[in-house]
Amino acid sequence: MGRVIRAYKFLMRPTMGQQAALGEMLRDHCSLYNGALQERRDAYRHTSRTSITYGQQSAQLKEIRAFDSECQSRWSFSSQQATLRRLDKAFAAFFRRVKAGQAPGYPRFRGVNWFDTVDFPKDGDGCRWNSTPHDPVTRVRFQGVGHVKVNQHRQVAGKVKTVSVKREGGRWYVVLTAEQTQPDPMPATGSVVGIDMGIASFLTTSSGEHVPNPATAARPPRNSKPHSRPSPGSPVSAGTSAPATTNGPSRRLPACTARSDAGVSTTPTRPRSISCENTTSSRTRTSTSATWSRPPRRSRTPNSRAASCPTGPARRVGSTTRSRMPDGGVPDDPARQG
Repeated sequence: MGRVIRAYKFLMRPTMGQQAALGEMLRDHCSLYNGALQERRDAYRHTSRTSITYGQQSAQLKEIRAFDSECQSRWSFSSQQATLRRLDKAFAAFFRRVKAGQAPGYPRFRGVNWFDTVDFPKDGDGCRWNSTPHDPVTRVRFQGVGHVKVNQHRQVAGKVKTVSVKREGGRWYVVLTAEQTQPDPMPATGSVVGIDMGIASFLTTSSGEHVPNPATAARPPRNSKPHSRPSPGSPVSAGTSAPATTNGPSRRLPACTARSDAGVSTTPTRPRSISCENTTSSRTRTSTSATWSRPPRRSRTPNSRAASCPTGPARRVGSTTRSRMPDGGVPDDPARQG
């Protein structure tokens, strides 16, 4: 019976102080990575062509932690070894590509914003998964950071082997690798079937069987969505039934629209009377629902007032405006009399 390794990724909910501590941990591990890379470059560029190995650099960690007690000594010794091992794997891949005649891709220095992962090779050495088992909220503990809340959306099967901290944008994740027992294969049936993954159905077999999408099947139908709350003062909220209309959504009617108890008529009514006077040029409009008067407007032309009067249009002679008489004549100009 074999063993399989399965990875789990969970979102962490660190506090502001824990976020700052996690950022400092990434920054110090990035500094260690770049320092080890610089040491290898300088040693190979020397006339002696010295090659630095992982064992030599790992032996220097004790002196580095004693010299830099404020930064490097705060973090786990095993996580720092994992960072040096990560650099050693990069150089091993570089020499393998050189021998194979491929593009070499020499290891490069990492910026602070490009170094987003710190590995802990063993659960319990610098980190502890589910550090508070008595608490219903799952937490993971990191050396120098503390107990960080984890949004564990599923159970972890098997024994946790390694723990990693990963930063993606503004979020923090914990990645676990668990060792599980490989399940026994099911007995052979001798039949062959094809499976097509789709959108409308989760999968469709070659025999014509359709399996629905489990996420879609769990959703309630759209028709069961509750109606929106009626606005205050509407007939529905007052307990009366609103008249059925087929003209679409309701809209505000003009002031001259006729209203009745049986319903609302959307056909505008013509005014009963329109009175016009030459002195004030005011119009009074009366309808079945309301009576309104338009305020007087200032005439733009000299003959605008006479043009609105039903007695007849005005005729302009020179600079003087005259109005026609009911019998069709024009009164004499007082200035020309005498």
